[in-house]
Amino acid sequence: MIEFLITALVTAVSLFLISKLPIGVDVDNFQIAAIAGIVFGLLNAFVSPVIRAVLTIPDALTLGLFHGLITLIANSILFGLAAWLVGGFRLSKGWLSAILGALALTFVNSVLFKVLGLITG
Repeated sequence: MIEFLITALVTAVSLFLISKLPIGVDVDNFQIAAIAGIVFGLLNAFVSPVIRAVLTIPDALTLGLFHGLITLIANSILFGLAAWLVGGFRLSKGWLSAILGALALTFVNSVLFKVLGLITG
């Protein structure tokens, strides 16, 4: 439970920072970012495995050639779904914002976890 809350908080900070970039990700305030961080965590736990399972069926036929693309698509779907579920969290450029937001979230979360010493290696 503590790990989930830490991840949600780091994701909230990342989303708030990302909303300052000109990529079309809008978050009204940090409270909304915190709610979105929790929603992201829940979506990753319960929805992501289903999305990834469906998307990896064609990837099995290509022997994993498109694994990175499938991961980006799955993360973009989760990003768009979170924006749809959380009021005050918007994607002003539609799916382009979802794709750019998913990329930015992956990068910023990785940096924050590394800086905080929550990832070893």
